[in-house]
Amino acid sequence: MKDARLFQYINELAEEEELLFARAGDGSGLSQLEVERLEEIRVELDQGYDLLHQRQARRAAGLDPTEAEVRSPDVVERYQQ
Repeated sequence: MKDARLFQYINELAEEEELLFARAGDGSGLSQLEVERLEEIRVELDQGYDLLHQRQARRAAGLDPTEAEVRSPDVVERYQQ
């Protein structure tokens, strides 16, 4: 995946997340499916940002950014902040 497509993907997920938050903020709350989708979006965003950072780091180190790979949710969700 090229960086431009990765940015587009991240933006699409962020827009969907914003729509769900807006729907939740109108007082009606979210369905269980929408809550589950929010969690999926959060994980997918973490994976997308992680992939972007991997690509940037590989590029900065003179390595091939296309060799960066999407890491599993188990990996990206256990990062220490």
